[in-house]
Amino acid sequence: MSTWDLLIPLLALIIGVGVTTIVMRRRRDDAEPTAAREKILFPFVGTELSERALQATLRLAWAEGAVIVPGYLTTVPQALPLDIPVGRSCDEAFSVFEAIEQRAARVGVQVDGRIARGRNVRHALRQLMADVPIATRIVVAAANGDRHDGFGVEDIAWLLRNAHGEVLVVRPDPERDEVRAGSPEHDPLLRARPAA
Repeated sequence: MSTWDLLIPLLALIIGVGVTTIVMRRRRDDAEPTAAREKILFPFVGTELSERALQATLRLAWAEGAVIVPGYLTTVPQALPLDIPVGRSCDEAFSVFEAIEQRAARVGVQVDGRIARGRNVRHALRQLMADVPIATRIVVAAANGDRHDGFGVEDIAWLLRNAHGEVLVVRPDPERDEVRAGSPEHDPLLRARPAA
């Protein structure tokens, strides 16, 4: 038996294993969803959300394949430790997170909810930005008069000066009511889009 008679079956075995590995790797890659690299921060306070700001965030995330990071900003009084449990506030936040996740799931957008604590809204916002430093954009709603569904002028000015990346400030729509956690959506474009 010559050397070639031994090498030919060995080479065939090596090539077969290599082809099988490549085919298995391609199948596994096709089955696994691609990880979204970009993150869009969507900070909010209270239990009301700006419908326009939520729609803008969902549209951006859908178009860019990004993950929405809704961040509930809660304030802790100076007399208490910053890491104290904030039970009632968290309960309210979870209903808002659930509403955001339901809306995002309808259009195939991933959600990674966070709770940020601070001594005031700006401090909590700073904590959220430190927690998600790779966020490429921050979408915030401007306050709508006496409602508690957005950020005031001073907080937005602070954010524009201190945020890394782009900041999108969405003006409230005086003609349309804003949404409460769990209320039905109003955007026909979002309802019409298929989930990715």
